[in-house]
Formats: sequence, structure tokens, C-alpha cells
Amino acid sequence: MRASGMAIFPFLFVKNKKPSKVLINHERIHFRQQIEMLILPFYIWYVLEYLIYRLNGLNSYQAYMSISFEREAYTNDDDLAYLKKRKIWCFLRYVGKISREE
Repeated sequence: MRASGMAIFPFLFVKNKKPSKVLINHERIHFRQQIEMLILPFYIWYVLEYLIYRLNGLNSYQAYMSISFEREAYTNDDDLAYLKKRKIWCFLRYVGKISREE
């Protein structure tokens, strides 16, 4: 799986010249997560979560899909009004939920 976009505050990198609204919303969710965690701690947490899942036997894709930040973003990226109603630290409800999908 190759990323179609990446949010590295304050920049958004996308593959397509015309990214979908869902992709933009997904990355905007990551921006909100990064801001509420004061940016650097977001990246540390992201990498630690990924490494923990890998050490627990998940393959690379499963570990990526299990990261709480990704679970929140993928679960809500098609709801274009999500950020208007999202509560702070909402990603915490996704911590520890493992994705076994291939």
C-alpha cells in the first residue's frame, strides 16, 4: 500500500494533482491530531505505536492500520463535517484496537 497523501504539519503532500475530498479530510484530521499533541509528540507516539504493533507480530500494513491516529482518520475521513464536531483527544478511543485486515 502506497500513501496517496501525507500530512507533516504544516505541509500536505499528495500524489494526485486533484486529490479527493476524502483524502484531504483524512489529512486534515491528522493536522488536528498533530496540533493538539503539539506536533513533535504526535510523531513520537505514531512511531512508537507502529513499532509496538510490529513487535507484537503484525505485518507492516496491519501495524499501520492499527495506529490510533490512522484508525480515527480512516473511520471518519468520509464525514466531511467530522472536524466541526470532533472532540479533543478523540484518537484515544482507538488506542489498542488492532487491525488484522490484509
